[in-house]
Amino acid sequence: MQKELQQGDVAPDFTLASTSGEDVALSKLRGKRVVLYFYPKDMTPGCTTEAHEFSALLKKFSARGTLVFGISPDTIESHHKFIAKDDITFPLLADDGHGVADKYGVWVEKSMNGKKYMGVERATFVVDQEGKLEAIYHKVKAEGHATCVLDDIEK
Repeated sequence: MQKELQQGDVAPDFTLASTSGEDVALSKLRGKRVVLYFYPKDMTPGCTTEAHEFSALLKKFSARGTLVFGISPDTIESHHKFIAKDDITFPLLADDGHGVADKYGVWVEKSMNGKKYMGVERATFVVDQEGKLEAIYHKVKAEGHATCVLDDIEK
């Protein structure tokens, strides 16, 4: 078991397929602040709420030199359907096989109706211009979270 990521740690690098059409490599985004928000599944109620809120605030994030990416284990095809259905205005990254969720410590055992299974813990990581973790939010409540992240960036 790897150690839990802490504020100030170098963000684990990755390259993932993106709905933008080009792969996204975190190491190539140095010089910009990056919000990576992990969510469990496309087109589910909480994930849709969170995506709508980040979309609504995207211009404010952009004005602060901040890129926003949603990451889930869903396929690129699923992500494209989610974007089309819900007018999402930022790229979604496909973490097929949940390797990046593993690196960030958000692929966890969950439980629903007494059944245990593995899935993504809703969490957000803010990566600064040097590639270090500026802020970490675990066990996020979808509603209001995008505003909370923006408020923290503005401080």
